[in-house]
Amino acid sequence: MTTQVSHPSTGQTQAHIANLTMMTVKPRSLWQDAWSRLIKNKASVIGMVVIVIFTLLAIFASVIAPHNPLQINSGKGFTPPMWIPVGPNGVPADPNFIFGTDTLGRDVLSRTLYGARVSMTVGFLPTFIIIFVGTIVGLFAGYRGGRIDNLLMRITDVVYAFPDLLFFIIVMVTLRQTPIGQMMNGLFLLFSALAVVNWVGFARIVRGQVLSLKEKEFVEAARCIGATDSRIMFRHLLPNSLGPVIILTAMSIPGMIITEAVLGYLGLGLIPSTNPKDFFITSWGASMLEGQTAINAQPWLLLLPAIAVSLVVLAFTFLGDGLRDALDPRLQGTQ
Repeated sequence: MTTQVSHPSTGQTQAHIANLTMMTVKPRSLWQDAWSRLIKNKASVIGMVVIVIFTLLAIFASVIAPHNPLQINSGKGFTPPMWIPVGPNGVPADPNFIFGTDTLGRDVLSRTLYGARVSMTVGFLPTFIIIFVGTIVGLFAGYRGGRIDNLLMRITDVVYAFPDLLFFIIVMVTLRQTPIGQMMNGLFLLFSALAVVNWVGFARIVRGQVLSLKEKEFVEAARCIGATDSRIMFRHLLPNSLGPVIILTAMSIPGMIITEAVLGYLGLGLIPSTNPKDFFITSWGASMLEGQTAINAQPWLLLLPAIAVSLVVLAFTFLGDGLRDALDPRLQGTQ
């Protein structure tokens, strides 16, 4: 037989004290559990670190950049990076320009740092607009149903059927020289074009989530106590639909960055600035376009912005994969 030892002051058994201790432990919420699972994913943590680094580089580019990105160093032409002793034009490397200069003598590293501002802004700002529009459309379509659902989904199908890249090129070519096309050196038009056609994925995801949730018991209970439709949608259905939205957001941001880089490479992205006080001066896509024209003599002009784009896209991809694993309830019992 086993004997229970009583607590000397209260007379409670040790087993009873342990049970009380377990009962006082506050259970973790779904989001706390997802965060715990996310930080255990090494690839996701690396992705978050890379994203934070590039975000800080974009914000503080004017402080970190060793030179003015628009400064033309006369008499130098293009100089090679430090690891190449002498360039194809016979000019030796200059330790003041770690990654060399372009044909006009502008510092490649400084221009790449300033280019991070455009790519990170294009990645985040249009995505917030897309999330807002797509979530509202999907929420109303799924909850209201009937004719409203049919109308909104047919509009979604029409927008989804139009080729994205073709739409971007048409909009940028047609409106580039208009006052709207000149706002923010062309970025406002690019944001608008990205937002017009990319909200459909979010609308479909949210609608599917709402359709599967609106007949659940907690929604019926909210109706029974007199909750309005808006309260049910925004206080009950929307929070329970955020998991797939967050995952799709992390997966959509790399697409935005790549689209801007492609348009910049085609000469349809950011309008190059000549004012050193502008926040947006150049982009990685524009830098790759400049590097492509001199790829044989100056391959580093193309490689540095291309590597930067690849690192940011991979970082968001790793983060998106980690979020998918962390927020998928089917994986909770396997990890």
